[in-house]
Amino acid sequence: MPDTNMIFETTKLYVRQLETNDAAAFFELMGNPNVMNPIPQKPFNEKESVSKLAELILLEKSSDTKIWCLCQKGNNKLIGICGVLKNDDKEDEIVYRIIETYWGNGYGTEIAKGLIDYCFVTMKSNLITADVCIENVKSVKILNKYFTIEKEFFNPEDNCIDRRYVLKRENWL
Repeated sequence: MPDTNMIFETTKLYVRQLETNDAAAFFELMGNPNVMNPIPQKPFNEKESVSKLAELILLEKSSDTKIWCLCQKGNNKLIGICGVLKNDDKEDEIVYRIIETYWGNGYGTEIAKGLIDYCFVTMKSNLITADVCIENVKSVKILNKYFTIEKEFFNPEDNCIDRRYVLKRENWL
């Protein structure tokens, strides 16, 4: 059953605030090269993972960056993370990442749609973006379902070519 920290829910998933007791599952996500390489980022060691989790919990309370825990309905265990942040142009950007053992269940598509709905309905956004490394084929496929390609650019932080997708409110609601 979803807890009192629930942010929103979809058909099969719900989103809640991250908690320190999510550390083991968070490390399973952030420490897995199969999850991190397509981003592309290097996998975290356990110490880095614990530090990043603490940072994200604090950011959720104190900034425009909102990274949350993704759970299957009926289970409080973290199966991924998702959220909304401000990109370099100060636009709302959706983000998501799922533990490898949960891939292939349509959760990426479902949470992308849930985040879009959350941004337009709850946050009253007029425009949503999503950035993805062009080599991250699975996320590109998901984003192509809902968004329009705006541009491609070099991302020096991740040392890759990213594609920015955009979706306007009037094209969704």
